[in-house]
Amino acid sequence: MIDSYAHRDDTEVAAAAARSGAEVVRGLYGRRLARVDKGGGDFATAADVLAEQAILDVLRAARPDDAVLGEEGGQQGAAGAARQWLVDPLCGTLNYAVGSLLVAVNVALRHGAAAVADPFGDEVFFTDGEAAWVRNDGVDARLAPTPASRLVDVNLDPPFPNAPGFRAVDLLAHPGFVERFRPRVMSTTLALAWVAAGRRAAYVTDGGDLSGSVHFAAGIALCRAAGCVVTGIDGAPLGENGRGLVAAADAETHDLLMSMIRTQN
Repeated sequence: MIDSYAHRDDTEVAAAAARSGAEVVRGLYGRRLARVDKGGGDFATAADVLAEQAILDVLRAARPDDAVLGEEGGQQGAAGAARQWLVDPLCGTLNYAVGSLLVAVNVALRHGAAAVADPFGDEVFFTDGEAAWVRNDGVDARLAPTPASRLVDVNLDPPFPNAPGFRAVDLLAHPGFVERFRPRVMSTTLALAWVAAGRRAAYVTDGGDLSGSVHFAAGIALCRAAGCVVTGIDGAPLGENGRGLVAAADAETHDLLMSMIRTQN
């Protein structure tokens, strides 16, 4: 089965790899899994490690010359390779460890195809870099972002590199935010896929340059391909000097959030 991946295009490889990782995550759910401490309250489980291995098996079979940067395994292959895959095998490990189903499996080719799998929703969100779709039960539907839900996911997990100038928790208390939106805190980048799919109006997180992050690259690619407005918390394009992330379903929602963020600075 894995050998057949070599004949697929990058979009299908990304989707197959994410799906393979999701199968591992789903299969190990509910078991008592040993934790590997990473420091600062962060940890990995056997599900993280085994899901990443399943993803790597697909990528190696399909694209043996490509490099991979995995959250658990680090850099594999030539660091200067022309093509590099970014892999986060289980985004939302703490959620998963306490029995919450809000997790994602992220696979992205830097500057190319990407996929986000929802292990428990049995969905794979994917993009070729130009358009974005969701696959459910073998049927593909084009992603169409919309602010209609008025739900905005705000990541409250540390670190907070832009405090005190920007603190995500302060955004939740902003009078304009309360008037226009309703907060959600998923603690997983599945929220980015949901912005692209029209299930969230926006997503906001603190941080530095997230464009090349194994955690965020796939979700950012989905949002961009679906037509969302994606910038840093300073309104600047994502890049080497980037600050955090604001991904909004449309320009109006993005402008509203930026006006609230700027009042914090």
